[in-house]
Amino acid sequence: DQFSCIVVVGINRPKAKNAISKNLVKGMFEAVENIKKNNKVRSVIFCSLVPGVFCAGADLKERAKMHQSEVGPFVSKARAVITELGNLPVPTIAAIDGVALGGGLEIALACDIRIASNTAKMGLVEAKLAIMPGAGGTQRLPRVIGISLAKELIFASRVVDGTEACRLGLVNHSVEQNNSGDAAYLRALELAREINPKGPIAIRMAKLAINQGIEVDLSTGLAIEEACYAQVIPTKDRLEGLAAFKEKRSPHYKGE
Repeated sequence: DQFSCIVVVGINRPKAKNAISKNLVKGMFEAVENIKKNNKVRSVIFCSLVPGVFCAGADLKERAKMHQSEVGPFVSKARAVITELGNLPVPTIAAIDGVALGGGLEIALACDIRIASNTAKMGLVEAKLAIMPGAGGTQRLPRVIGISLAKELIFASRVVDGTEACRLGLVNHSVEQNNSGDAAYLRALELAREINPKGPIAIRMAKLAINQGIEVDLSTGLAIEEACYAQVIPTKDRLEGLAAFKEKRSPHYKGE
């Protein structure tokens, strides 16, 4: 059924507050590669299996043991895996039920949609440590909330809760946290179930058109949209959509 096509990627390093280590980066690469290879995936939820934490950012204990010459290449790897996550062809939803700081927020920023609990805490706090966001934060945050607000948050290393993040447009929805601490995850699941029955090729093409179009001028963007639209016209799914409409029934899309 359509719900079997939701992939949930859960970060699980309870002792280290899900901090981004060499191992975690490796695991994320593998997860993203597996999703790319699987045609049945219709949406992906990134969440945490650790209560109260989404991801606390870089593993500073591991970082302190690194030689100066290792830091650059490690950050490049982390940046690369987050870029790969951003390039996934299917809709991605970050469910932020706890703390998402530094690289943790950068993971969420690479997703298409972010949902947070009202008690979640988010911020790009790197400047506190005399470094700067290095896994896409300086590029993705301004694209999401605008340049001036992004500068304020990054320069001041400000941490905002889910309610404030929603007001800033950093997250799509802020939901009241529940007793089991997974309110954002449950809302993400609801959204994935809303997306999944729709035409999967259409959604992949729409995502591509939006992501590429936002980086260029309008007339180039419209040409990109036209090229993407051309790819949905010959699909079996499009004919199924028309038939279902005519027969007043729910369509069954196969991604063909």
